[in-house]
Amino acid sequence: MKEETKGLVWAVLLSIAIIYIVNWIFPATPVQTVPNSAQEVQPATISENTENTAQPLPESEILAQDARLEIDTPALSGSIRLKGARLDSLKLKKYKQTLESDSPDVVLLAPQGSQDSYFAQLGWLSADSTLNLPNADSLWRTRGSNKLTPETPVVLEWDNGQGLKFVRTISVDENYLFEISQAVENNTDKTITLYPYGLLSRHYDYKAQNAQAVVHQGVSAVVDGTLKELRYSSIDDSEPETFDFQEGWAGFSDRYWFTALILENNEPSVFKVSNNGQDTYQVDYRGSALSVEPSAIASNKLRLFAGAKDIKLLDKYTDELNIKKLDLAVDFGWYYFLTKPFFYILTFLYNLIGNMGWAILLFAAILRLLMFPIANKSFESMSKMKKLQPKVMALQTQYKDNKALLQQATLELYRREKINPASGCLPLFIQIPVFFSLYKVLNIALEIRHAPFIGWIKDLSAPDPLTISVWSHIPLPSLLDIGVWPILMGLTMWIQQKLNPAPVNKDQARMFALMPFIFTLMLGHFASGLVIYWTLNNLLSIVQQKAIMRKNGVN
Repeated sequence: MKEETKGLVWAVLLSIAIIYIVNWIFPATPVQTVPNSAQEVQPATISENTENTAQPLPESEILAQDARLEIDTPALSGSIRLKGARLDSLKLKKYKQTLESDSPDVVLLAPQGSQDSYFAQLGWLSADSTLNLPNADSLWRTRGSNKLTPETPVVLEWDNGQGLKFVRTISVDENYLFEISQAVENNTDKTITLYPYGLLSRHYDYKAQNAQAVVHQGVSAVVDGTLKELRYSSIDDSEPETFDFQEGWAGFSDRYWFTALILENNEPSVFKVSNNGQDTYQVDYRGSALSVEPSAIASNKLRLFAGAKDIKLLDKYTDELNIKKLDLAVDFGWYYFLTKPFFYILTFLYNLIGNMGWAILLFAAILRLLMFPIANKSFESMSKMKKLQPKVMALQTQYKDNKALLQQATLELYRREKINPASGCLPLFIQIPVFFSLYKVLNIALEIRHAPFIGWIKDLSAPDPLTISVWSHIPLPSLLDIGVWPILMGLTMWIQQKLNPAPVNKDQARMFALMPFIFTLMLGHFASGLVIYWTLNNLLSIVQQKAIMRKNGVN
């Protein structure tokens, strides 16, 4: 194989691979482990029984075992287990698990012992082992309302029988933010020192979930203004990660859902991320010591986010409640400066039109309009190059045995005709970051999840479901399970390729001829919204390029 052909082959292979590996090559922020100073802050450890035991039971059966306090908001339904005062049942009212009309709500939190145990728990620690503190088995009683709503906070009490009364006040807004205040009333004759803690525990088999690499799924945290991200695969069961901080948040991040403990106490605290080796992961925090004088009350407050990654809502919490960088719970990627503006433009167009598919198409048209002058110059250059093809081929025949002279003569020809061969690549280089940014948006934006277009496209965040039926009777790999929109995209790419000057080198010509087929296979498993965008972008390019060719007298 000739050297120039080898280079082309490698370029094609790398261009395909880059779409799949870009998020590994450019991680959002490298995680730096902070030296563990937890022992300096906290002489005790959190020792809750957070491991799944025995065979998982149905969630409904577990929920019926203990007294519970109902949660009912416009966005959430669920309950708090009074035993342990544990928030372990939460569903998202606004989001369904599937596209079916009778689909159940998305389940976020589930009780320990169920298939996908996921819960939040708060409490107190002490270096005094004789002190009776509330734990996972302590039965709390309610004072006042027995139902948590945005209008009715709830108050829980527990007495340790040693002169300490623990009071917990829980409130929730109309969306996904809980505010939890823990107070300790000291009715003894001595000063008591306690340390507040909170934890999120989750049983999650990430290998079985087939998590998408393009979207971060695992632990996300902002520690004193710095983003930290840990994938489940990197959380070691023998060496927990610890982060010293004074202000921040940490929790578990899914593609569309998120939980986090949020602290703003400006006191030395520590986050710890651990894995028990049985697919149970835990994020916990331990706060600074609180001294409670006799007949005094000490308190600690934190917030808990548990809900959907609504980007506008996260921005609102950041602005109004000063929860720093909460929007980074959404994995915008290293090209944040493009991804987030693209999201806001798309949602603006969606609110204007009422359909996300048409919003994507209008977005594509706006981008083409903005790139119109650059694309015009590129297409004019390519048209002139196509017009010169006979002269270039004549030079190749004349200097077929002398590559150096051929290159020199070709460049001289382009110079005389005032053609820049590289100008045809400029729109492609501009399109690459646009493509990746839109690809990211369509994978992270909650507004695109289950968003329909027209015809058979019911979910723009999923691949085109309408595949060529004849293939289902042939034992072909799933790679060839291609929908109609990817085929249309490949067809427009083929037409666009025919408008460009053909490579003179036969090997290169063969490789270029395969490109539409390769990209059809590759994009066939991408979000249909991205494929629809790319198809319209190709169509607009074809129209513009055809007009330029006609202007320059090129067929």
